[in-house]
Amino acid sequence: MDLFNEDADGGLSQNPKSDFINPHEPLATRMRPRSLGEFVGQNHIVGEGKMLRRMIESGVIGSMIFYGPPSSGKTTLAHVISREINAQFTILNAVLDGIKDLRQVVDKAEKIQQMNGRKTILFVDEIHRWNKAQQDALLPHLESGVITLIGATTENPFYSLVSPLLSRCQLFELYDLTVEHVLTRIDR
Repeated sequence: MDLFNEDADGGLSQNPKSDFINPHEPLATRMRPRSLGEFVGQNHIVGEGKMLRRMIESGVIGSMIFYGPPSSGKTTLAHVISREINAQFTILNAVLDGIKDLRQVVDKAEKIQQMNGRKTILFVDEIHRWNKAQQDALLPHLESGVITLIGATTENPFYSLVSPLLSRCQLFELYDLTVEHVLTRIDR
């Protein structure tokens, strides 16, 4: 993996499976695992034979919420999932983005689905920051299958997310990385 070179034509690659690394991104982002084989930690959900790994390997995933402490791999795992199933990956940050941004994502996802049948994964970081109306705005799009939601929260989802949203998502708890996990990443 070359963390400092652009692709052959000097531009950004649109292929989610490509090995292009944007040299202008922070080093931590450039070093982010790009496949399930590179992902370290969270063996209780992505280890051999575990449910999330089986879902990813089958290519059939539903909406889900990742709940865990900061730097436990929630965003990275969402990126890995989208690459593994060759889905369009879109990020919204609940602190900065609202319903208007969600509508734009849904419109784009509908077009992508019509053009080539490709799934869109919507990653909503800090999803617990959205109010009830914003969370409810996700529901019809999850039910129609236009988007697959991966929400990330550091807050207990049973207190911070609305029940209708939780009922449509699989909940996965992530744990702090151990020293061994960090050392494995450093060695790589």
